[in-house]
Amino acid sequence: LWAQSWRGVIKNGPGELFDAEDTRLFSETSDKALNEAPDGQTLTWENPRTRHGGDVTVLRSFEWKGYGCKEVRINNRAQGRQAENNLNWCKVEGKWRLVSEAQLGKN
Repeated sequence: LWAQSWRGVIKNGPGELFDAEDTRLFSETSDKALNEAPDGQTLTWENPRTRHGGDVTVLRSFEWKGYGCKEVRINNRAQGRQAENNLNWCKVEGKWRLVSEAQLGKN
């Protein structure tokens, strides 16, 4: 499920080059950041075999429509490609869901 929800995020970037282990490490790090990391904390990951890696930083926590949300910055790198994305995730019905800027504007 995690890999599915991140697929759109990593498209056309270094994530397209991730193998199954890279995707697992990235997903676990992202999950830990969303569930455990305080604002300002950066968690890193690297696959020693592929040398792919990145980091996830919790920029801020906030509420939207009564849901707990986090804005995170994601940096990933693979085979010379690098990408950075800032994304908003909100915990809806017990699951983290990607929320667009347009949706957030419709409080």
